[in-house]
Amino acid sequence: MKRVYAAPEASDGTRILVDRLWPRGIAKDKARIDLWLKDIAPSDALRERFHGKPEDWEAFCEAYAQELEEEAAQAAVKELRDLLKQGPVTLLYAARDENHNNAVALKAWLEENQ
Repeated sequence: MKRVYAAPEASDGTRILVDRLWPRGIAKDKARIDLWLKDIAPSDALRERFHGKPEDWEAFCEAYAQELEEEAAQAAVKELRDLLKQGPVTLLYAARDENHNNAVALKAWLEENQ
């Protein structure tokens, strides 16, 4: 996992943006994003409800896990799992909070639901 604003590194492998919105102030060519999985990101409603509320982290993770079980998200999950089998993957996110963001929640969910 890495903030999309951090410099790309050779060790990143496939760089996947897991946010629903394109990050502010970053050009597509500078970000070196290999894939943008919008459908794996939290819904706008969930993102807006959680934004700036780290005290609601557990509730966010539970609601996001439910969204990840939906059909559109499952197609993106399958694509992500296929890429993970091929080599290193870096989940990219724009949030400033490195401990409470959808990439952290997604990684935990993937590990729990192998």
